[in-house]
Amino acid sequence: MKRSSVKNTMFGILGLAAMAALSPAAAQDKDPVKVGLMLPYSGTYAALGEAITNGLKLAIQENNNELGGRPVEYVVVDSEADASKSPQNMSQLTKGDKVDFVIGPVHSGVAMGMVKMARQTDAITIIPNAGLAAATGQLCRPNVFRTSFTMWQNAHTMGKVAYDRGHRNIATISWNYAGGKEDLAAFEEGFTEAGGEIMNQMLVPFPQTEFQSYLTEIASMKPDAVYTFFAGGGAVKFVKDYHAAGLKDSVPLLGSGFLTDGTLQAQGEAAEGVLTTLHYAVTLDNEANRHFVEAYSEEFDARADVYAVQGYDTGKMLVQALGKTGGNTADKEGLIKALEGVKLDSPRGPVSFSSAHHPIQNIYLREVKDGRNVVIATAAEALADPARGCSM
Repeated sequence: MKRSSVKNTMFGILGLAAMAALSPAAAQDKDPVKVGLMLPYSGTYAALGEAITNGLKLAIQENNNELGGRPVEYVVVDSEADASKSPQNMSQLTKGDKVDFVIGPVHSGVAMGMVKMARQTDAITIIPNAGLAAATGQLCRPNVFRTSFTMWQNAHTMGKVAYDRGHRNIATISWNYAGGKEDLAAFEEGFTEAGGEIMNQMLVPFPQTEFQSYLTEIASMKPDAVYTFFAGGGAVKFVKDYHAAGLKDSVPLLGSGFLTDGTLQAQGEAAEGVLTTLHYAVTLDNEANRHFVEAYSEEFDARADVYAVQGYDTGKMLVQALGKTGGNTADKEGLIKALEGVKLDSPRGPVSFSSAHHPIQNIYLREVKDGRNVVIATAAEALADPARGCSM
């Protein structure tokens, strides 16, 4: 063999070796991190999906629109809050578009389908809203995280608050779907553990917003208070109908914070005095929240709310974790470890993650005053979901 041939062969071998040494992480350097968004952009939850998306993009924008030094590509799918379409949409994002992360959903029924599909893939799924306990409970997986809440965190806390405020007999009402039933069950657990009694649980077909017959029944029962879980357009309609029925002055209305978050402008005077428990309020007085509220308003000409915060914290989580991995999304084990170690100075207060990949966070008691959710107490501090059934 000629010397030149040997020399060329050696350079070829060295080149291949160098390429191998760089793979797979270095090969990603110029490739975008693909973030799949599986959120509702139509229907009753459209505003929620938009707020989560805005918050997520704001957090990444504040990091020079990069994750671990890499550009970001968003792949958007409208979940339509339709649980039947969840497996197909999840498959499209993970197998078709080959995204690095799936962010979603809002609706707990959709979350069930997402999590079941996440068990069949290594794509990291981050839930920025749906409070279904199973996702970080009996269906927990190393590649599934949540940046929002479980129904238990907010509703169980309100059960204790309701009893402490002197209520002993309460009626509950929500939509007849997984999230609603789970929320009412968590409230009942907290309330009855304290010594209270549930007079009646009413379940409204989803997404029906005709509440008159239920309000008539409530008036005839004369409970000490009513506890409810509704969100989005349903929350607006229920609060306005409750006020119009003349119930609010005689039967206090309590709820999960989603009843009055992102809905106050539409609810107007009808929401005044309503008490809710939630892991965030736009009126929280801390530096991170003041920055977020101002930046969100300036960027989107809209009011910040809990959905926007959950999206924002999802973005901050990605920024922090991919900063630790240097943008490497190929090493799933290393990326999951980085996500597990995230600690956020969030607009909602300090947030860390439990072994079930669920946020440990404060829960606040809020009252609607002059069209704002005003924090009147920290109802639970650094509260972790019990993550029943999780074994990772």
